[in-house]
Amino acid sequence: MSDWYDESLHAGPDAPGYRQGFRIDKVLHRSKSGFQSIEILESRYFGRILALDGVVQTTERDEFVYHEMIAHQPMMAHGGVNDVLIIGGGDGGALREVLRHPVDKAVMVEIDGDVVSLSREYLPNLSGGAFDDSRAELIIGDGFGYVVETERSFDVIIVDSTDPFGPGEILFTDEFYRNCRRVLRRGGVMVTQNGVPFFQGNEVSTTAKRMAPHFSDVAFYGCVVPTYVGGYMSLAWAGDDANLRKVPLADISARAGSVGIAGRYWSPEIHLCAFVLPPFIRELYASGRNEARATPVPN
Repeated sequence: MSDWYDESLHAGPDAPGYRQGFRIDKVLHRSKSGFQSIEILESRYFGRILALDGVVQTTERDEFVYHEMIAHQPMMAHGGVNDVLIIGGGDGGALREVLRHPVDKAVMVEIDGDVVSLSREYLPNLSGGAFDDSRAELIIGDGFGYVVETERSFDVIIVDSTDPFGPGEILFTDEFYRNCRRVLRRGGVMVTQNGVPFFQGNEVSTTAKRMAPHFSDVAFYGCVVPTYVGGYMSLAWAGDDANLRKVPLADISARAGSVGIAGRYWSPEIHLCAFVLPPFIRELYASGRNEARATPVPN
């Protein structure tokens, strides 16, 4: 008989008292790395599931939504990406989607090498061979330290992090965004995982406040990932050219066609629609932006 796995991301004392459960047929792996607990589970419906510190990060059934949207949205908007930096993303899904584009180099900095090795062993479909691509450069190390110290620069930065606690907490700070801006080329785009606003609205307002002093264009876009409960998931967008969020449909379609990108969730039409957010999310963003204007964070 199958057991149930309860994810308790939203069940803490200060949370809304909500949880979700998965019927699990088998526990494939359980361990504790130097940074977090790692579980890989098997479900008849969702396939294999990766959970870190008790929070589901991805499932084989719906991973395509998140990975397509965090990769193709900035890369198609930019239209001429050569170098990409991925912070986090140890399961390899974002790297897989990035390498569907004709980039020169994709540097991935993941703090927990166990996540990479276990994902390659138990969830090989997520990376789809991306770690063996000659254009991929994997660095097991601290993403925060990397953007502080590196002299390299990038056209797109993708922050595929855990939620803002544990090893992912530092990737939501003003100093991190400031250093990402330092290594982002002119005309470049940075996108970050930014939680589910229905339950984690403070992530939107706080990110807007912390990004605003460093980027002239800060916005959010959305997608719906079934196992990231709470409806819309938000992704933060930052750069110096607001026109990149307004590239016409015909141009996005032409770019997708030229590189052969046909997503299961992402499409040229979804690309444009993703920037249209419900009013309650726009209000969260506006509150953070207004607070940043009132009390600017020093550079």
